[in-house]
Amino acid sequence: MKVAVAGCCHGALDKMYETLELLQRRHNVRPDLLLCCGDFQAVRNEADLRCMAVPAKYRHMQTFYRYYSGEKKAPVLTVFIGGNHEASNHLQELPYGGWVAPNIYYLGYAGVVRFRGVRIGGISGIFKSHDYRKGSGAAGTAERGGESHFEYPPYNQQTIRSAYHVRNIEVFKLKQLKRPIDIFMSHDWPRSIYHYGNKKQLLKMKSFFRQEVESNTLGSPAASELLQHLKPTYWFSAHLHVKFAAFMQHETNSKEELPKATKFLALDKCLPHRDFLQIIDVEHDPNAGDSLEYDAEWIAVLKATNSLVNVTQSSWNMPEKNGLHAKWDYSVSEEAIKEVLEELNHDLKIPCNFTLTAACYNPSKPQKNMEPVHTINPQTTEFCAQFGLTDINDRIQQAKEEGSGRGECEEEEEEEMDSTGSAEEPSEYNTDNSGLSSFNPDEIMLDEEGGDEDLSTCSVDPSPDHPPEFSTSFSDIRIMPDSMAVSSDDAMDSNNEELEKSAGSKQVEEKSSTERSLKRIGGDENGNSGVKKIKRRNQAIYAAEDEDK
Repeated sequence: MKVAVAGCCHGALDKMYETLELLQRRHNVRPDLLLCCGDFQAVRNEADLRCMAVPAKYRHMQTFYRYYSGEKKAPVLTVFIGGNHEASNHLQELPYGGWVAPNIYYLGYAGVVRFRGVRIGGISGIFKSHDYRKGSGAAGTAERGGESHFEYPPYNQQTIRSAYHVRNIEVFKLKQLKRPIDIFMSHDWPRSIYHYGNKKQLLKMKSFFRQEVESNTLGSPAASELLQHLKPTYWFSAHLHVKFAAFMQHETNSKEELPKATKFLALDKCLPHRDFLQIIDVEHDPNAGDSLEYDAEWIAVLKATNSLVNVTQSSWNMPEKNGLHAKWDYSVSEEAIKEVLEELNHDLKIPCNFTLTAACYNPSKPQKNMEPVHTINPQTTEFCAQFGLTDINDRIQQAKEEGSGRGECEEEEEEEMDSTGSAEEPSEYNTDNSGLSSFNPDEIMLDEEGGDEDLSTCSVDPSPDHPPEFSTSFSDIRIMPDSMAVSSDDAMDSNNEELEKSAGSKQVEEKSSTERSLKRIGGDENGNSGVKKIKRRNQAIYAAEDEDK
């Protein structure tokens, strides 16, 4: 089947779906599924905008609300993960995943689903070491728990950012999976993946990555850990706003184990003249239905790890075989998977139970003072009841009522806490880079003043000998070649490019009728700004003015 993969959508759903329709009209290519690698921005109303960690002047409604209200419907089944620019209050309603609009499905903090027999997994958010280990035993008990998404709206200056930081409990759950994964998505890149692609070309396009690439600190160590454990056939990411392909051959643990390899692809953001969409052919089960389905092993893992669920913010270490934990292996048996199938009568179809849980934006009656509220979504309630899981938001609500929760109305001293979380215990990882920890002009503070500068598309393509064909379309669509055999050795880059010369690629790009120039001013990891200025045309996509650049 044909799968379309998109980078940072930034709420521009109309543009993304129009691009797919243009692809069908011009090239007779119709994707069966659309995957989005974060920064989706499922913004329903003005309150949701207040929950996005971006400067206020870049909080734009965009077009998702039209799909939420039912005015429009996604023309293709869309599955997405969260990034670091999201309506966190909306996504928080669906910690285990669910429908944010008809035909648009969110994978949750971490999740695995199936479509036409293809197994698709993902993890939402970005890595930050100071929040990675948050999660501890319930207050007043000796129980050890790991679910640490304690944040709830209205957020304060700290929790609006920590809400989308990856937690180790999600990584731990995913590491319990034993069955093969076909496709996996993360917002930030797995650390070290740049050593398996055209690194020279990447640094030519993004020279400000050089220090972190050379020190091997660019990207998420948690995602890298998952990549090495899951070894999926495909891994897709976004976040860094540049297209990059890599091919990673995994080491085998035994002579009997068959070699495995992962084709990695990072996509650019959804803007004119940006290579944000890719079409790939994926082997599927021709006898499978067209409905999105639960994954039986993942449901069994959720059930097995349910005792770890908690909503406190103390530090928590994943169970290990080190003598400190009574149990460290939460992987599930074939019998446990069979029990899940029997519970569902072998019907894994995810119910189409989308429910409106918030007022929808009305352009004729804007409500600029709308405040976000903590909401328990009926989809989550139904899911937890069906599988005997803890409803995280219900637990948060209980904690709030008991006076042990955290939110906007905290003590003034806590609200002024350093957002870097320096008071927290250190992570097991000795660095704190999420992929944009230093300086990226594509993803930092923006200045609206400045002139035009015609910069080339920020795309590191595995087939550089096939330049983009500019037309009257507004985006660049490429048909992904079957092979992405690139090497970690830069000396082999030219050879790898030759391997791709024969691969076909189709592209469609449409120029925007209006363009607004912006000057981007960067800052380093310590918050120093003014290091470098880059002007870029087209409407800018923003970034938070904090360490989550």
